[in-house]
Amino acid sequence: MNELKTLLRSIPSLIVAVFFIATISMNLLANKSINLPVSWLALDCGIIVSWIIFLCMDIVTRQFGPRAATLLSVAAIAVNLAMCFIFFIGSRIPGTWGESYVDGAEIIINTALDHTFGGTWFVLLGSSIAFFVSALVNNFSNWYIGVLLRRSEERRSRVTDTFLNFACRSWVSTALGQFVDNITFAFIVSRTFFGWTTLQCFTCAVTGAVVELLCEMIFSPVGYRICQRWQKENVGAAYLEQYAM
Repeated sequence: MNELKTLLRSIPSLIVAVFFIATISMNLLANKSINLPVSWLALDCGIIVSWIIFLCMDIVTRQFGPRAATLLSVAAIAVNLAMCFIFFIGSRIPGTWGESYVDGAEIIINTALDHTFGGTWFVLLGSSIAFFVSALVNNFSNWYIGVLLRRSEERRSRVTDTFLNFACRSWVSTALGQFVDNITFAFIVSRTFFGWTTLQCFTCAVTGAVVELLCEMIFSPVGYRICQRWQKENVGAAYLEQYAM
């Protein structure tokens, strides 16, 4: 807990806020599936924000190490669970949602909205497990790719800190992490409770990873500039002195 407190004081608050908000939003948006022209492919709207989570983890890993990024992910899971509990309470409070005022369908729509925000235990369990496993894969693969790149540069007597270095670490780790996140959730929840086929699980995992990776590629220059600024300003010195990996 002391390490987590030091970490949360060391990471700029905007990154922490964006990370937590994206985690909560991803789980809500995952309730909406995307209509696609082919039956063997299935995607949900969670993909439009999940890349933000992985970009934040890559930035934190670059500056603080994989242990810190994983700690932040665990904190995000805890915050998400707390918000899900609040949403569940809200869904059980008697009342009517504004969007349910449709003649003849008020009760059906109101019940559907309650279920959307109230959630189900297996979706919450599956998303939490998938997120934790994918965070481990993303954070530690990102770190060790960085280690290999530094060793390669040292052998050539040319140690650099370029965007290409950041992109190599970030893109490879994100592709791995996103695939693991998607495939884990698909097999725990979608296949078991919604009847997805094995082909749908794999195509969803691959396609989702590709879409999310493309989004991160577009915004990677922003992540690189943030890392450069953090290094220049010695962000997180208190944590790095005590706990850096």
